Amino acid sequence: MSSMIVENLVSGYGQMEVLHNLSLEIEEGQIASVLGPNGAGKTTLLRSIFGLLKPWEGRVIYQDEDITGYTPDKLVRMGICYVPQEENIFPQLTVKENLEMGAFIRTDDINPRMEEVFDLFPDLHSRTKSHAGELSGGMRQMLAIGRALMLNPSTLMLDEPSTGLAPFLVDNIFERVHNLNQTGVTILLVEQNAGKVLPFSDKAYILEGGEKKAEGVGKELLADEEIGKLYLGR
Repeated sequence: MSSMIVENLVSGYGQMEVLHNLSLEIEEGQIASVLGPNGAGKTTLLRSIFGLLKPWEGRVIYQDEDITGYTPDKLVRMGICYVPQEENIFPQLTVKENLEMGAFIRTDDINPRMEEVFDLFPDLHSRTKSHAGELSGGMRQMLAIGRALMLNPSTLMLDEPSTGLAPFLVDNIFERVHNLNQTGVTILLVEQNAGKVLPFSDKAYILEGGEKKAEGVGKELLADEEIGKLYLGR
């Protein structure tokens, strides 16, 4: 069953068209990665799906419902959460307060869900009273993802979660992402680090200039020498 279908999406900023008739499909429970150089349109894709940009043409279908142009607050209530690359935490608030803010629309007991987040990211458990602005880059990313998870989303979109992190932290983040997917969460992951994300991507798309240049199973794309030379910097 398809969790999300993007059909012939055209989107951009002002008069600048960034995405040109882009189509992709994510099956429920998959990890789908979107790769490409800076300026390829990866972030524009996520922003267009999440209602931060209104697509000029095309459709976004989520669980058989046309959600094109839906506002972020409505999408969150439908089970879609988005973790942007930057400004994804409240630095002046504590770790616990950030997680509580992530559950802003819930009216039930959020403590069990918070414990599940701490199980996934145990490093945060000992820092509940620390201000988020004091955390390392890796822990900030964990907190940003954890805050999104407080709403128990069915689909999580991550924009460049490894940016600026030391190599061992990159491995840590991707391991947690993979573990999260094993719990049933569908993940749409935008990245530049092909070597890290393609091995565990059920499906992968390579963008360049706002257009889809290749798609397939992650491991197969990684092993394709021609694709590696043209699009993966090998």
